[in-house]
Amino acid sequence: MFNKYVLSGVLVSALMVGGLSFLNAAPSNNATDMNKQEAFKPSSKADRLKAYAKFTNSVDIIEKAYVDKLTIDQIIDKALDGLLSNLDAHSNYLSAKDFKNLKHTTQGEFSGIGITVGMKDGAITIISPIDGTPASKAGLKAGDIILKINDKSTIDMKLDEAVSLMQGRKGTKVELTIVRSGLDKPLVVKIIRDTIKLESTKVSKIEGTNYAYLRIASFDKNVVPETKKQLKKLGKVDGIVMDLRNNPGGLLEQAVDLTSLFVKHGIVLSERGRNEERKIPVEGDAIFANIPLVVLVNGGSASASEIVAGSLQDNKRAVIIGEKTFGKGSVQQIVPISDTEALKLTVAKYYLPSGRSIQALGITPDIKIAPGVVPQDKDSAFSLKEANLRKHLKNELLEDEAPKKAKATEAKEEKEDKNLITTKDVMDDMQLKTAIDTLKSWNLISAFKH
Repeated sequence: MFNKYVLSGVLVSALMVGGLSFLNAAPSNNATDMNKQEAFKPSSKADRLKAYAKFTNSVDIIEKAYVDKLTIDQIIDKALDGLLSNLDAHSNYLSAKDFKNLKHTTQGEFSGIGITVGMKDGAITIISPIDGTPASKAGLKAGDIILKINDKSTIDMKLDEAVSLMQGRKGTKVELTIVRSGLDKPLVVKIIRDTIKLESTKVSKIEGTNYAYLRIASFDKNVVPETKKQLKKLGKVDGIVMDLRNNPGGLLEQAVDLTSLFVKHGIVLSERGRNEERKIPVEGDAIFANIPLVVLVNGGSASASEIVAGSLQDNKRAVIIGEKTFGKGSVQQIVPISDTEALKLTVAKYYLPSGRSIQALGITPDIKIAPGVVPQDKDSAFSLKEANLRKHLKNELLEDEAPKKAKATEAKEEKEDKNLITTKDVMDDMQLKTAIDTLKSWNLISAFKH
């Protein structure tokens, strides 16, 4: 039985994002509120029978009179698809193929081009490309609007249909026409489909520091065990940069458990459904609770990513840096209706520890930084220092230490070269540079306190 809470349903190439209206179950003295509650009272048995009769009569008419022959299974599947998609933008019926694909994505492997998409302002929009996938290598970016898939316009196209068109056998080609902010003309991008093996979690050392770089690309089932294993393997560090940029979300329990690695006590989030509220506390040993932490986010950070960033922010545990996040504040539950099919149903909104909702608002970073390279001072290349003078005095301490440092550096770089965030990587990423500088300030202020 596959029954999970999913905060971003990725159906090969799709991210469902949306909201759910909530009826407060608490008593109210407001007459308008009472009238609204009365409007949602359960239907009587007679009303239910009348409604079912209307539906079955409609199915019977379609089966007998529709221009093309349809089996009863085909009609019911189409009815379920229309019913769920009309509830909100994020609930949907999962056919056998869709259900299988969803299970594969949460387990870390699936087929496709490697993007997460959703409906935004009526347009099929890329939420984020997934690291290392054909879409990422082709240069697709968060916020790109898909105008055409091959020769088919996406105007009035359903999200599931768009996802289906982007699927295909490994090695086959798909052509996307996209609109990108800041460009005058649409771009045509040709992508070769491939099997997508997600490396959801990767830990690296940052060159020239004792800081760890924790990249989480999506919240599949491997995030927490890999985070624990790789950070422990790295050894003692003075700070961690957690990178959640372009992370579309994933499994709720992984988001909760990841937060619990860094927060000792408190609430991760609250879920408010139609009839109940559930508070989800931190769980576990919080083995990294005392390590300074900075979190990177952007517009492609959605759902589970926003829970982690927002909870760490509300619990005063981390500094959030980057750009405002996507703003998906709803929870979908996978409810199997047979051995091969399921409903993906919006069942609640989630709220951060402070009580705030991020639905359609997102997380606002503590430090707002736009992406880009670190600006270089062109005049610095022509500035003179004491060491540039022909007969400058030598520093004997530096001379004594130089050979030792050189050998140590060579040995260390040889060992860690494949798993190192280099100085060049940092200088090419202004947001990452800001995160590292923040950790340095954190360590410096902590030293003053002692």
